Amino acid sequence: MIFSSARTEGDYGYGAMADRMLELAAQQEGFLGLESAREDIGITVSYWASEEAIKNWKQNAEHLEAQRLGHESWYSEFKVRVAKVERAYGF
Repeated sequence: MIFSSARTEGDYGYGAMADRMLELAAQQEGFLGLESAREDIGITVSYWASEEAIKNWKQNAEHLEAQRLGHESWYSEFKVRVAKVERAYGF
């Protein structure tokens, strides 16, 4: 799952919630890992074992609250893309 976003000014608890969401996601069945970067636009790529695991994460109660706060306070815009990784390699 790829989450890209543009932030609003100010933290408003964003940093603490981002840390909590990573901690919580890591506890979810099917979570495989996460990569994130932020400059003008933030991009977070989370890896999941199945689409069902992604759907379960989207419905997690704490994650729903973070989504609500994101809509209201933290993001001026965002996009979510669900994609399947067919192959990965590197060094």
